[in-house]
Amino acid sequence: MGKYEDAVKLWRRYRVETEADIDLRLDNFRILFAYNSGKIENEDVTFSDTREIFENGRILNYTGSLRALFELSNQRLCYDFLKPRLAAKEPLSMPLIKEIQGILTGGTYDERRFVEQGERPGEFKKHDYVTGAAEVGSLPEDVENDLAELLGEIADYGDKDTLKVAAYFHARFEYIHPFADGNGRAGRTLLNYYLMVRGHPPVIIHDEDKRAYYDALACYDNSENLEPMAAFLRQQTERTWEKTLERESRRGSR
Repeated sequence: MGKYEDAVKLWRRYRVETEADIDLRLDNFRILFAYNSGKIENEDVTFSDTREIFENGRILNYTGSLRALFELSNQRLCYDFLKPRLAAKEPLSMPLIKEIQGILTGGTYDERRFVEQGERPGEFKKHDYVTGAAEVGSLPEDVENDLAELLGEIADYGDKDTLKVAAYFHARFEYIHPFADGNGRAGRTLLNYYLMVRGHPPVIIHDEDKRAYYDALACYDNSENLEPMAAFLRQQTERTWEKTLERESRRGSR
């Protein structure tokens, strides 16, 4: 059995069913996830600030950027928002996607997007934004239909090949690029929501590995090749849970 399979087996042994279970098993994970997810696109995010926000709900003597502060606070709010939904195993839906993005991007839209272009957190993009070398992104008028199609596709898979389906969902979501901002943060949060609802351990996409992450996204953008993303998420899951597995192994050997 490989390390990924060990991580899945451990997570299922935890029997995460209540909000208290989620807090217990994700106590440190939630901080590391928020830090790494935020750091991928915002160099101003620091681990110490992230920990203070999650543990104390505030940062004393903060001198960093206002956007980074909002993003960290929003990550904590989003975690609290999702806990009861995870416990209830609420399926992914269009309203849930919009709510997650709205929470994560509250107060972070720049003046150009908010004032000049009329974009709002929690609403699909009103203008045509492209991303990546392949310049992907659904047209604004196609976003809702494209997302509905994606949600229908992943629902049809049930519990088969969960990691590969999650890789497809994440790559396709980022390809659609449904919002004016925050697609990366929302997409990584949605990825973990999907995994946990289906009894799989959540994953941290580490900031140090973001080049490989972007390369995997580019492979899907350019040729719809999903294998690099599936392999990357498998490797990141192993890295995410490596130390926990080591601790569990030491505990079991006593």
